[in-house]
Amino acid sequence: MLRWRGLEATPGDLGRTVVTVGMYDGVHRGHQQLIGAAVAKARSLGRPALLLTFDPHPAEVVRPGAHPAILTSADRKAELVAELGVDAMCVLPFTPEFSRLSPESFTHTVLVEHLHAVAVVVGENFSYGHRAAGDVASLTREGRRFGFAVEGLDLAADSAGGGEVTISSTYIRACVAAGDLGAAARALGRPHRVDGVVVRGDRRGRELGYPTANVESPPWTAIPADGVYAGHLVLRDRSGRSGRRFPAAVSVGTNPTFQGTHRTVEAFLLDWSGDLYGEHVGVEFAERLRPMVAYTGPEALIEQMDRDVEDTRRVLGTV
Repeated sequence: MLRWRGLEATPGDLGRTVVTVGMYDGVHRGHQQLIGAAVAKARSLGRPALLLTFDPHPAEVVRPGAHPAILTSADRKAELVAELGVDAMCVLPFTPEFSRLSPESFTHTVLVEHLHAVAVVVGENFSYGHRAAGDVASLTREGRRFGFAVEGLDLAADSAGGGEVTISSTYIRACVAAGDLGAAARALGRPHRVDGVVVRGDRRGRELGYPTANVESPPWTAIPADGVYAGHLVLRDRSGRSGRRFPAAVSVGTNPTFQGTHRTVEAFLLDWSGDLYGEHVGVEFAERLRPMVAYTGPEALIEQMDRDVEDTRRVLGTV
């Protein structure tokens, strides 16, 4: 998949494209439907399917300090959309200047002049331009003027658990923050994952007989609620592609037994030993096993960790 940042870096030989536009944080089931429709349209027209997204999140520019928790890193987003058949991904820097573009300027400058859209596929709630003044209706009118078709698709919903909930990144963030990784996984279509780099910690886990990979993630990453989880650690190459997966018991929190103050994500890999320092990894969360608890001392904590590993094996089916 072609990938570039900024309109100026758009390949000159791209030709006319089928574009889908959005933040696409999470690449959840609703996003997958939109992207699938764009890819199908592109295949029918013999054109490349192009995903247009933004960095940083527009909320941080429009309302500084309001940056939402991010469900997928840039590399993970690229990997996921490539798996869905996207041919090219353009990341636009979302600056204060860009946020002031009128809807008409956005359409002409971005979609027509640089991306040469022959069709645009978006969700029914899509908005664009200064103060989100543009919508699907205005985009459709501009499409007739500039020669591209527009499809505005219904939003996907999750009916599990009784009521029907519209699948959105906001909903998934709330599930992750509450530690409800089952609901998050249903909406995402896969387990929630935190990407980062393995860094040196205080090595307390090694001293307790449970050496862990301390995963440092980018700012604003959507970290689940404090607690212990069954999950997997995924090795990634330098380009962000996912590789081998290892079952793991994952701890999220501040290590209250030892009066810790720094919140960490640490993964103990089952039946594996080795040095992961400096490795790019992803931590997948399957199920929350228990909340984070302060124990009376190392012995009580080790006994609990023994049970956590047994519970992880049970949840993952690796007994």
